[in-house]
Amino acid sequence: MQSAADLLKQRIRTVPDWPRPGVQFRDITPILHDPASFRLLVQTLVVHYMTHDIDVVAGIDARGFILGGVVAHELNRGFVPIRKKGKLPFATVSEDYALEYGSATVEVHTDAAKAGDRVLLIDDLIATGGTLIAACKLIERLGATVVEAAAIVDLPALGGSARLRDAGIDLFTLLSFDGH
Repeated sequence: MQSAADLLKQRIRTVPDWPRPGVQFRDITPILHDPASFRLLVQTLVVHYMTHDIDVVAGIDARGFILGGVVAHELNRGFVPIRKKGKLPFATVSEDYALEYGSATVEVHTDAAKAGDRVLLIDDLIATGGTLIAACKLIERLGATVVEAAAIVDLPALGGSARLRDAGIDLFTLLSFDGH
């Protein structure tokens, strides 16, 4: 019998040389397109987090929104979007970070979490870890605590999961791919 991770891994599409030559992009959209796979993904995360003390779920732009919103709903918690710069309409705090292939800035509303809130942070993939580390810094600047960071895919060869653990961030991933 296959594990949930094995079943989900079969649904991930690899797109070579995107967004630049040499990058093997791991695309989760086939999971989202297939109702059984999407349900399996959400249920796996919900079962993992149903006994955690979490006040709010934060999802990172853009695929982290999809998963984070559904997980927040299933856990009966609020949802916080962490967006790319310039996309949120209210007062924000921002954090710059480096990507595998460039740099970017993420933002969150200043009232997205309050001091003492316990936050589950969700994204689709961990490459260099820059996005998740920046998102953690944003949550901490609001006075909240990241309970754990979760992702579907880990690319350990790029060092992101090691960077997150070295930064003291607890991490849960469902599956990994070797190489880039």
